[in-house]
Amino acid sequence: MRIIHFILGSLILSIDWLTSPKGIQRPAVKQTAVDEQCHNLTLYQYKACPFCVKVRRTLKRLSLPVELRDPKRSIDAKKELIAGAGKLKVPCLKIDGGDGDVQWMFDSKEIIGYLELRFA
Repeated sequence: MRIIHFILGSLILSIDWLTSPKGIQRPAVKQTAVDEQCHNLTLYQYKACPFCVKVRRTLKRLSLPVELRDPKRSIDAKKELIAGAGKLKVPCLKIDGGDGDVQWMFDSKEIIGYLELRFA
């Protein structure tokens, strides 16, 4: 089973690399504003998860510099995700609204819709 996961993961990453989208070009002032808004976003994801790949492709297409954390490779990221969201599930977008207001979004379609609505 591990071999199948490895092969599928490698295939997913290869296809993602070969078909990587181009980021949109914004005027410098607008991109700076987008960059500042992205400081409040964190994506918890696994490298070869197909749903995580979909979200990362959207980040790239929209030119969003969102911090990525991998709970599989980082015990701190795993602890943060479980403590904040209550479960270990990816993709998960952490939206820090400030003043202690934090939202956790799990569904890749919901995350992509949120990002497109907010930044497209």
